Formats: sequence, C-alpha cells, structure tokens
Amino acid sequence: MAVLLEKHRKEVISFLDDIFPALLDALSDPSEDVVLLVLEVHACIARDAPHFRHLVVFLVHHFRMDHSLLEKRGTLILRRLCILLDAERVYRELSTILEGEADLDFASVMVQALNLILLNSSELAELRALIKQSLSNPSGRDLFNALYSSWCHSPMATISLCLLAQAYQHASAVIQSLVEEDINVKFLVQLDKLVRLLETPIFTYLRLQLLDPGRYTWLLKTLYGLLMLLPQQSAAFKILRTRLKTVPAYTFSGELPNISANAIRRTASGNPYAQILSHIPSLPSGSQNVEDGDRNTDISNGTNGINFTMRLQQFEHMQRQHRLHCKSQSQMTRQTRRSNSSGTAQRSDEPRRSSLPADSSRPPSRSSWRS
Repeated sequence: MAVLLEKHRKEVISFLDDIFPALLDALSDPSEDVVLLVLEVHACIARDAPHFRHLVVFLVHHFRMDHSLLEKRGTLILRRLCILLDAERVYRELSTILEGEADLDFASVMVQALNLILLNSSELAELRALIKQSLSNPSGRDLFNALYSSWCHSPMATISLCLLAQAYQHASAVIQSLVEEDINVKFLVQLDKLVRLLETPIFTYLRLQLLDPGRYTWLLKTLYGLLMLLPQQSAAFKILRTRLKTVPAYTFSGELPNISANAIRRTASGNPYAQILSHIPSLPSGSQNVEDGDRNTDISNGTNGINFTMRLQQFEHMQRQHRLHCKSQSQMTRQTRRSNSSGTAQRSDEPRRSSLPADSSRPPSRSSWRS
C-alpha cells in the first residue's frame, strides 16, 4: 500500500473512503509489526493537511469506541505517529479535538495517556524542550496554550504541564483550586505516577532548582502541596518527602535579602522552609504571574504573554463540568439500581400469584392467548 501511494497517490486517494476503515481496523491486529506497517501507510496518506486531520479525528473516534485499543496499543500508535508526522503537529491536533470532546470521561483518559507519553517518550524530547521554554519563547508559549485547553480535562496532567513549563506559581494555584470531589482514587493513582516521574532524568532540571529554594519558592510550595494531597502511608508520599528533605535550608542566590540566615533555621515543626514560604508575595486579583522559571527573562516590557489568571479560570470551569458529569452519572447509577431492585421484587412476587387456584369459570385473558 505504501508503495502504491508513492507511485500512484491520486488513484489510491480516490478510493480512500473504501480502504480507510480497513486501515483503522488493522490497528487492532495482534501483531505489532502489522500495526507499525499500517501506521506507515496512514502517515503516507496524512501528508496532506485535510487527510491529516481526517486521520486524527478517526483515530480519536476509534479510541473512544474501543477503550482496549487505547489501553493496549495507544502508546505504540501515538509514539509512532509522532515520529512519522511530527510530534508537535500531532499533539496540537489531538488537543484541538479533545478540547471540545463531549465524552468527558474519555477526554480525561485520553489526556492522561497523552500526558504520560509526553513525559516518558524519548521521541518527544524536542517537544518537552520547547514546552520548557514556554515562559521565554513565543513558540513554546503558543504550544503551552494549545495543550492547556485540553489538558484541563485532567488535574494531574495540568499540573504536569505546568511543572514541565516551569510555571510553578500557576501549578501551585491549580493545586489550591482543587476541592474534595477532585481527590479520588483515579487522581491519587495519577499523582503517584507523577511523583515517580519527578525522580527520572526528565525532571533533572527541576530537582536541581531545589538547590535554590530562595529563588524557586513556588516550586517548593507546589511540591509541598502535592505532598499534602498524598496519603501518608503511600509509597509516593515517602518518595516525595525524602526528596524534599534533601533540599538545603538556605539559598545560594541571595534572592531573599530580607530573610536572615537565622530566619531560615529549622522550626519546631521540622519544616526548614516555613519562613521562605511565608515570604511568597500574593498577587492582586486579575494580575498576570511572574513565574519562578521566568526569572531570567526580560520582564520590563510586561509579562511572558501567558494570562495565567484566565488559564486558571479555564481549568476551574472544566473541572466544574467534570464534577457535574460525575454527579449525574452517580444519580443515573442509583436510579438504575433502584429500578433493578424493584424489578427483582416484582419477579419474586410472580410465583406466589401463579400458585393461587385459577377460576375455571372465568374466560382466559387475551394475554394468555398470546402466550
């Protein structure tokens, strides 16, 4: 098929409506070699912009209809497409589609999968490097904004994106905005994965920034915020607490001149950073943040171009939609259980009624004729 596309592209494309469903179904083939070959064919077709969007839309639809495909082959399919079709292009298109996804549960699962691929895959190293420059590079900023709209479907994906972009103050604000309904088992599983990823080489820059707690105070507050959300007996809590214990109780850069060395000493509670965290200034409502990772940029002409206040509102709005969706799903589940229990009770009464002696003088009902 790939050879035919190279030599007779127009003729093959003219039959695309007939062959495309079969190509999508082939992604579920038990053989990974077959899947990889099919992806090459998809990549050849998707060289043209209209066919590219056609591919991504149908791929998302396929994942929605077959969750097992996303679970078993999603990582392989998406990583390979990022190599064949440019990772940034693929992620931007997926984000655009998922931003308006009506199935909120699927959107959340899909975003979590994309986030883990972004943080784990060596093929996406350049994409991660671009996101790290979100506060200083216009291209990185545009990519951050493009992903953020759909990443809002998952609180942990949003926090991960902010940590990758070094937007630590916004990450702390996102954590503070979470409410009781958001802290569920799925959230804690995702948080566990993030804490373990923080110990990988991908986040080496973040761990090195902890050597300067006076400068990266919002990073410190963000990590402590994550720590407070974790159950104390969990492995992730112990991993993160151990990492925070290695943070020096002083600053090398001297960015907090008003805090003396004695003020940063260990307090009775055992937290050496209480004085540092207490000096974090609170921004007035509606202002745009200067993030920790933005300290080296020229801010004399304004902000870094990202309206974090608006982004936080966008995140909170999306999370409200997810909470309403969960409540409606819970209500439907309770109603289904009630109807099932009442139906069971009615069926249990039927044998008693049938055991009563029948009146032979009464003619049979129409229902008995039908039976």
